[in-house]
Amino acid sequence: MTTSPSNTNTKPTDEQRWHEYAVKAQSGNKRAYNALLKEIASFARSYILSSLANPEWADDITQEILISVHKSLHTYSADRAFRPWLMSIIHFRRTDYLRKYYGARGNKQTTLDNADFQRANVTNPEHAGEYKDIEAALADLPENQRKVFEMIKIQGYTAKEVAGEMGMSVSAVKVSAHRTAKKLKEALE
Repeated sequence: MTTSPSNTNTKPTDEQRWHEYAVKAQSGNKRAYNALLKEIASFARSYILSSLANPEWADDITQEILISVHKSLHTYSADRAFRPWLMSIIHFRRTDYLRKYYGARGNKQTTLDNADFQRANVTNPEHAGEYKDIEAALADLPENQRKVFEMIKIQGYTAKEVAGEMGMSVSAVKVSAHRTAKKLKEALE
């Protein structure tokens, strides 16, 4: 049996390139270091942009990500994949930034035991029609789809917890919740 020669001209993936740059950067290669930061800056910015309420925050968070990569590049292990290491930094920096931003807005927060807030926003009869519309839209969903959506979006369970409860994969839970949110949005527009 003969085998065909492997194609050595395939373009490396981002993961492969970043891994190579990181290993070279750890050895002091400044070109690899600059290439790594340039590529991951673009990736990180576009990754976090869609999850932010204010797109102007993306640049600030991206800078924080790059600083964290710079400070902790020595902790990257060459025998591991680069993307998970980078993604943990991205998620931590985004969460940290948002926690600081929203934590500083203490004057705009309220607790549910605030009677004025409840009267104005929770038990306000003007909103009763909206609540009924939402309840009706939820009731029209298949039972499993509704349960997944309610557990994630209303009760605050993680996708992993819902997957365990429902006997589904984590990715199937995420897809279901996303599709349900889209259906509800369309139904309520």
